[in-house]
Parts: sequence; structure tokens; C-alpha cells
Amino acid sequence: MYTATHRIEGHTMREHWYRAPIDYFGAFAADRGTMTIFAREYVRDGKDKAPRLLFLQGGPGNPAPRFAPISSWLDIALDHYRVVLLDQRGTGNSTPVDKEVAAMVASPKAQASYLASFRQDSIVRDAEILRRKLQGEEPWAVLGQSFGAFCVVNYLSQAPEGLSEAFMAGGLPSLDRHVDDVYLRTYPAVAGRNRYLFTRYPKDEANAWYVATHLADVEETLDDGSRLTPARFRQLGQMLGFSYGADTLHFMLEDPVWNLGGRRRLRPQFIHEASRHLSFRPNPLYGALQESIYGQASTGATGWSAERIRNRFPEFRLPPLVAGGTGETDLRKEGHGFRFYGEHIFRSHFHDDPELIPFKEAVDLASRRTDWPELYSKSALGENQVPVAAWLYRTDMYVPFDLSMETARAIRGLVPLVSDTYHHDALRTGGRAMLEKLFAATKS
Repeated sequence: MYTATHRIEGHTMREHWYRAPIDYFGAFAADRGTMTIFAREYVRDGKDKAPRLLFLQGGPGNPAPRFAPISSWLDIALDHYRVVLLDQRGTGNSTPVDKEVAAMVASPKAQASYLASFRQDSIVRDAEILRRKLQGEEPWAVLGQSFGAFCVVNYLSQAPEGLSEAFMAGGLPSLDRHVDDVYLRTYPAVAGRNRYLFTRYPKDEANAWYVATHLADVEETLDDGSRLTPARFRQLGQMLGFSYGADTLHFMLEDPVWNLGGRRRLRPQFIHEASRHLSFRPNPLYGALQESIYGQASTGATGWSAERIRNRFPEFRLPPLVAGGTGETDLRKEGHGFRFYGEHIFRSHFHDDPELIPFKEAVDLASRRTDWPELYSKSALGENQVPVAAWLYRTDMYVPFDLSMETARAIRGLVPLVSDTYHHDALRTGGRAMLEKLFAATKS
């Protein structure tokens, strides 16, 4: 392992690089050697002997946050722990996964096997290598946000001896339900957030309809040169699950068009903001793995779940891309109201987004896979000895509250902290009390 040390005001920052196997599961892919894993460790002055806390970011496919300056939840956590921020494999300074890497893998079947090496179970094994390199057999604490919490439940299932405490925020994974059960709940939750947006800002629905019908008729392109279709426009709703997401989307919708040479076009500022939110260039694994993180042999193939379940909710139906915008107009006449989508990935993503196109066949193969390794052990969780606490949000748009509670009850000793007001990003926005209550919950 290579480590570089830096000083920032009041803190020592250590950057760790080490090697880990690409494939921990030889039955599913040929041995392809090792990859680089990166982690950044912060130590507050005077806290050199504090226990370590590993942070696992939400995603999948997102690197650990970069703090400049140290703020938010990290500032609070450093009062108690030395904090290790892991760039999960395929992200950040760890060996990346992007369209160029995908193109280098020989076949769609090999790509699918390669992508299977980036799920929760591999991330936990990477974390265990790092723990032993940093502190031998001494266990450490872990904090998981959203998908990071999915990783923590895998940690508790497969390597609980590595943990002294476990903290989670942003929802828990179902242990044995099919992903269909997730989307059957998230579509109504997204519909509710749409209603919230359009009640808070009544003109936004008409503006959203205008943009959708405009995009059905006029070719507008994002910053990467790809077409902004009505379907991709609807994906802006993924931000609605965050504390200030409705306001952010409103600012985009309040004046999205301008007159250019006698023609109505989307404003460059709108195009740029849409590009920033819609492009998968920073995190292609987020799209490629979105449903694979739910795959287990006990639950069967995921089968493009979000797309199939969408058909059960007529208000989320998408008309064909018809010249003249008549498809969107007809949909509006049906009276369902405009609906942005949420955290839903469809086959169209792998036709429309240049960063995802190379993954198209591999992800389709993954959607049909039935021999996934099991991610969670109900027996191990039922006998859990690790002190564990989790913040769970009734208003969570991405991870259904009732399924989180179902899992919370299955983990022996888990202390649930329930909020009626926090949204999915409460770890960042909830303030000192939110994190202090989480840390205190395992010590009561």
C-alpha cells in the first residue's frame, strides 16, 4: 500500500492506494488480476488515537465526497473518529469504469461478468483488505449512506468480525424481496413529489408540458451532443427526493425557453443544467448497476424492473416520439398531469446516453441473470452482535420506508431512528443533531 500525507488546517489527511482482486468470485468471471482502490483518511489534531470510521457513499457508482473545506457530517464525525472515505471500486481515484474501459472488455458476456464485480459484496471485501492494512485484526466502525447502507448490511452479513459499530442513513435494502417490490412503491412516492412540486410552484407543470412537447418536435442537444428527448427530460425528477430538489428543479423550469431568430428554443443555461444532471459521464456505473445491486439467486432475474413496473402506472406512461409533439399532447389530454421520473433506469438510457451505450448488451444480459450470489444472510443478521443504528425516513423517495423497517426488524439489536421530515440527503442537510443521535444510539 502506498500512502501520501498532507496537512490541512487542524487536520492530517492521508491518501491510501492499494491493490485488490478484480474478481472475488471466480465462478462468475475469469481471473483478471487486480485493480487500484483509493481511500482518503482524515485525522483531527488531538484525535490520533480515536477509533476509525469507514464511510461508504451512496450510489452505486459515486466516489466518496471531496470536502474543501471540511464541513457537513464529516466535521461532526471527526469529533469522534478518524474517518476513512473509500472511493468504491470503479469510482474516483480507484480504477475507473467508463465507456472506454467497457469497450476494452472483449464481449458483452465478459462485460456483464466484469460489472458483477462492482456490487456490494466486492466493495466490502475491498474494505476488509484496507482495514487489515491499516489496523490489523482490530475492527472499525462503518457509516453507510443510501447504497452505502446496502453495503453495510452486506458487511454485517458476510464480515461482521470486521465491525465495531455500524451506522446507516438513507434506507436499508430488502433482504429477500424482488426489486419489483421496490419500484411498486417508488413510483407512487415520485408521483407525490411531483404533486408537491406543482403545488408549491403552480406554473411549473405548464412549463414542463411545454418543454416535453417542444422536445418531441424540435431536436435539442445536451452539452455532449446527444439528443434531449422527452423521456430524458423527465429524468430530471431524480432530484425531487432531496431536501431542496423541488426548488432546484423549479429554478430550471421558471424560464426555460427564449426566442432565437424567431424560433423558440431551450435556453443555453437550461441545456447546461440539464446536461449536468442527466449525463452519466461522471458515474456510468450508476446507470449500469442500478438494478444489479438488487440481484440475488433467491429473488431471480431483475428483468428491467423499473421499465416493466412503469406500465402499471398510467400516469408515468411515455408516448412515442412523434413529430409535431402530438404524442405528448395526447398524453396531456388524458388528464394524468405531468410526471417526472425518479431513480429509474430504462433501456432507452442505453440508446440515448453516449456514456451508457457501450454497456447496453452487458446490462441486458445482467437483467436476465438468475445465478447472482446472495448479498444478505438473514440468519447472520438475526444473530448480529455488532451495535447498529439506522436513520429511516418516511418521506424517502428512493428507498421505501416500509421495506427499510422490515429489514431493520430482521437485524438483531438494530436501533431505528425514524423521521417524518428528513429526506434522502439528511446526512448532509440534517445538521449536528442528526449525526450525534445516530452515534449515540448504539451506546444507549
